[in-house]
Amino acid sequence: MKFKKYKFPLIAIVILGTIFSCSKEYLEVQPEGVFLSDSYYINEDQAYTGIVAAYDLLRKNSGGFENMVTMMNAGSDDHYAGGGSPTDGAGIQSFSNYTLNAFELPKSFWDDFYRGIFRSNMLILKLPDATMDENLRARFMAESKALRGYYHFNLVRLFKNIPLVLEPISPADMYNVVQVAPEEVYAQIEQDLLDAIPDLPMTITNDNEIGRLTQGAARAILGKVYLEQGKKTLAAEQLAIVNGTPGGANPFGYKLLSNFNDLWQIDNKYNSESILEVAHSKLAQTGWDNSYGDTDEGNLVATMVGPRGFVDLDLNDNIPSYSSGWSFNPVIPELYDLLKDDPRFEATILDLKTLSEQGKVKYSPGYQDTGYFLNKFAPTSDEESDLLGDMWLNHRQNMYVIRLADTYLLEAEALNGTGARAQALLDAVRARVGLSPVPVSMDAVLLERRLELAGEGHRWFDLRRNGQLSKLSDRGFIAGTHEIFPIPYKELENTKLVQNPNY
Repeated sequence: MKFKKYKFPLIAIVILGTIFSCSKEYLEVQPEGVFLSDSYYINEDQAYTGIVAAYDLLRKNSGGFENMVTMMNAGSDDHYAGGGSPTDGAGIQSFSNYTLNAFELPKSFWDDFYRGIFRSNMLILKLPDATMDENLRARFMAESKALRGYYHFNLVRLFKNIPLVLEPISPADMYNVVQVAPEEVYAQIEQDLLDAIPDLPMTITNDNEIGRLTQGAARAILGKVYLEQGKKTLAAEQLAIVNGTPGGANPFGYKLLSNFNDLWQIDNKYNSESILEVAHSKLAQTGWDNSYGDTDEGNLVATMVGPRGFVDLDLNDNIPSYSSGWSFNPVIPELYDLLKDDPRFEATILDLKTLSEQGKVKYSPGYQDTGYFLNKFAPTSDEESDLLGDMWLNHRQNMYVIRLADTYLLEAEALNGTGARAQALLDAVRARVGLSPVPVSMDAVLLERRLELAGEGHRWFDLRRNGQLSKLSDRGFIAGTHEIFPIPYKELENTKLVQNPNY
């Protein structure tokens, strides 16, 4: 979001004191924010700080070392975990080689989304009694419900068997939280999004509100929710509203950028193709004393996927000077081969292997190095922060959660890769990069998703949704176990939660 939490009183973030978590170590912390249930969110300004805080957990997509993008990339057939060594990030390494267990899975993949749910629930509880404009109240309520639905969606698709939390939970009750059937969670997610859509704006015209949810974003999320459950007809209906005429108009003003490369220009934020986007900034000036904390505003995916020790040996070759990174998510040669003759290749893959062999650059190979890096997010030296704080932690490139090419191809998938509309949707994505039409089919749609959305964190979910995770059997994938994450061990201690099967 364009507006930032650090511009508001710290009281907006005090709700962290009563975050939902089932770990014993957390339960022994005094809930400093309990007073808010009686004395806060009583007016429009206070409600606004609350909605900013509720949005903040969207940052889990690409902020902090334990982010969704690099984690889900690592488990896919397009990337390895990489990094500095086999022990560089136990969670991401064990997901990549399918030895993931309840002790190594970072518990933030559970905690952070429940933090977002807590903040959303607090607003849903308090907004009816706040003194504020009725239209604004309705919008804040809609945003809170949509965010609650989105955070539950990430939890249920990662863990499957989760608690459904619809009101703030007191510390005394945390031991007694139980899981519910995934179908019940999905039903509530659907209801939250359907309730939210009418009171969200169609478009955002105020620069100070850019990044907030619109009806189009909520419908896109709902389409993904339906598709995840195999409700393809309902998914296609929602996604068709979002997409409108393939390559043409839709009710929300979305439009494919004419130049694919422009999607990755660091200052091309909230462009016409963006449906849901996570804001990143250098303005927090984060240092290692608060790395990955609640004031960390930077895009850590950029740091994680950048090459280590990059040196440009020929300053006249027009090769960008890349900022030093940590070499996570190296691209597997199979994806390189699929993309090497595709117009999206250079924007997607940084081929240091070839450039190094030509004597134009050198770099320090990391773990599982292939020489191929994610160029969509690899930061350059001229993009490094010029403010206080650590360079690694303050990259300002925003990250797409959902963009129009994604929803085009999701709708084509929901249509089972058949028919004139599915063909038109596939054609539009390919035409944008100058590719000729190919006959539409499920295989063609999934391949196009792989090439168009490479490295954006979608591939693993695409494989699972279409029953293709067995492609990862050579990496250690075991059917019946690795389709979902284990529940972090700390969340099971002294609670009624039950571990997922075979963990």
